[in-house]
Amino acid sequence: QVQLVESGGGLVQAGGSLRLSCAASGRIFSFNTMGWYRQAPGKQRELVAIIIRGGGTNYADYVKGRFTISRDNAKNTVYLQMNSLKPEDTAVYYCNLEGTQAIYWGKGTLVTVSS
Repeated sequence: QVQLVESGGGLVQAGGSLRLSCAASGRIFSFNTMGWYRQAPGKQRELVAIIIRGGGTNYADYVKGRFTISRDNAKNTVYLQMNSLKPEDTAVYYCNLEGTQAIYWGKGTLVTVSS
């Protein structure tokens, strides 16, 4: 089993920054992608940013240039640096790990951006 624990969410004013962390533990041997999704009230869950196994990254258009995803291999932790936050970034942010045989989700961390 793999456990994902997110942290770093909170309330921030528009234009501010937050850094989310996702610590992975358990039987992690390999993964296809690891990253972040978000779900705003009344909306479907959507991709934010992911790291691909080879080290490449993929960002949703609406966060490009503002968010940066990174990974600390030694700590099995993925980070999401969020800058220039907008009220429309308000959502629950979920960590995701797509393993070779299963997909895992964290419980989420709430990010609220006030105008």
